[in-house]
Amino acid sequence: MATTPEPASPAIVHRHRELLRQLPFSDTQDFDDASRGLIARREPNAVTSADGRVVWDNDTYGFLHGDAPDTVNPSLWRQSRLVATAGLFEVVPGIYQVRGMDLSNTTFVEGDEGVVVIDTLLSQETGAAALALYREHRGDRPVKAVVYTHSHADHYGGTKGFVTQQQVDSGEVTILAPEGFVEHAVAENVYAGTAMNRRAGYMYGAALDRGPRGQVGAGLGQTLSTGEVTFVPPTRLVTTTGHQETVDGVRMVFQMAPGTEAPAEMLIHLPDHRALCAAEDATHTFHNLLTLRGAIVRDPHAWAKYLTQTLDLFGRDTDVVFASHHWPVWGADRVTEFLTTQRDLYAYVHDQTLRLMNKGLTGPEIAEELVLPPALDRAWNARGYYGSVSHNVKAVYQRYLGWFDGNPANLWQHPPTERAKRYADLAGGIDALVAAARHAFDAGDFRWAAELLDHALFTDPGHQSARELQADTFEQLGYGAENGTWRNVYLSGATELRHGSFGTPTRTNAPDVIAHLSAEMLFDALAIQVDGPRAWDEHLGIDVALTDTGERYRLTLANGVLTHTSATQSEPADVTITTVRAALPALAAGALTAPELHAAGIALEGDASVLDRLAAVLDPGDPDFAIVTP
Repeated sequence: MATTPEPASPAIVHRHRELLRQLPFSDTQDFDDASRGLIARREPNAVTSADGRVVWDNDTYGFLHGDAPDTVNPSLWRQSRLVATAGLFEVVPGIYQVRGMDLSNTTFVEGDEGVVVIDTLLSQETGAAALALYREHRGDRPVKAVVYTHSHADHYGGTKGFVTQQQVDSGEVTILAPEGFVEHAVAENVYAGTAMNRRAGYMYGAALDRGPRGQVGAGLGQTLSTGEVTFVPPTRLVTTTGHQETVDGVRMVFQMAPGTEAPAEMLIHLPDHRALCAAEDATHTFHNLLTLRGAIVRDPHAWAKYLTQTLDLFGRDTDVVFASHHWPVWGADRVTEFLTTQRDLYAYVHDQTLRLMNKGLTGPEIAEELVLPPALDRAWNARGYYGSVSHNVKAVYQRYLGWFDGNPANLWQHPPTERAKRYADLAGGIDALVAAARHAFDAGDFRWAAELLDHALFTDPGHQSARELQADTFEQLGYGAENGTWRNVYLSGATELRHGSFGTPTRTNAPDVIAHLSAEMLFDALAIQVDGPRAWDEHLGIDVALTDTGERYRLTLANGVLTHTSATQSEPADVTITTVRAALPALAAGALTAPELHAAGIALEGDASVLDRLAAVLDPGDPDFAIVTP
């Protein structure tokens, strides 16, 4: 099997040339904005962990210059060149950003004595490197507060690169976040964390080689860092629009925007600087309504309404808008145009999807039919580098109507492997299926080739011709993709078909995140691991007594379900666990044997074998599960 990437096919080259004629590539305003205010670059820009492992290296994108090669969509190439622009930048006097140090940005707002940090990148190592770069050129100012704009890990995971838990506990540093922040950060990164992180490996292409035939960026940022994800819970929650805080002389006015890009999100106006932090609700791309890694479907209707509110609240008093990704926009008129374009983009896709849905079209049908108005289609900040019209339309459909399209034939289909076998039989055998796929590939119909080969591989994952051709097919689809995450998904599939699984490069369900879950969240995390069929006949009662908080819980395993309650129980438990709150994460990690519990500082009273029986029915998931094969 070929192990090196193939060149772009004539069909892909032709599509790229058409796109070059359609879009305004002569407009260079974004390049001026992306480099404006540069103070210094970190050279070299590799960031390493304590053990010397490279967790971030923006220098690997040094090939992004000049015209796009045939193997990269020219619009994505343009976006990647912009996003890879790295360094410490002045937004306006008193506000500074470090960009190109992780998937996201971190922002420093200077106060009377120190700084307020807005968002902290994904990893402790990249966060610390960003802070060091800022201090090298702006002085050794203490961090007075950290603001989390929303509940995604690339905006809080680097916090311990900026501050310590002790500084927060002592009150020296305030942590501000929107209402619901902890609950949503946990639900996304712990409950479904194993599956989401494995899929994120495809979406961000962190394991792919960088280069014109490999990973060139993810549209929103270049990729994820692979360092240590940390978590420091907020000390103060923002709950209402118009709420104001002043920290170290920095005045902040907050706008709540729940259910937009994140379930818990807020925008921040800095009136003394006439500056707006748009969080992740207005960036230089069409964002995701349903991210390819998996998440709860976002609400584009609310998203558009909140951006209207942003314009109403802050539009007259804003001369620059910056976000948690990408580069700022300067000038009151341009700020209004930028926010209006973003607002209209989400509103148009929402409203037109609903219109066509009510005419009886399904999600895939709407995705093929819906076309943006020319003014939006030609606006660079509305292009689908991260979200796309295609998969966002399907997300809107899913949000309102769910997975079922109403056609009885689709209500109870066979699972993928069984369907694949039947398609192979219908085609006259797997070799005939692969031959048909080869014909589609040669005709430039890569979408159909990928579908046929998917059936072939789910019939026989070891079929060498099918693996080779599917890898080639995914590669061509990746080369043609304007969307950075689509390209990464396709090229990741090709890589795993050729070289085997690369697993999960970045894990946001990190120990530091789990350590800060509430007791009830930890019990929920444990319940998700129960293998229901193996636990059908078990009936267990476990009490958990927390000596430092006075809390007491009864955990019950029955009917394959682990439930918990804090209500007083009339019947004694089979076993009682006595410990302190900080030791509970050992339970969520499945450490249930007597020696493991003793080592974690957990005392037992009663029948200890009950915990062995619980441990025997736990299934913690697989961070290396197959994606392109059964």
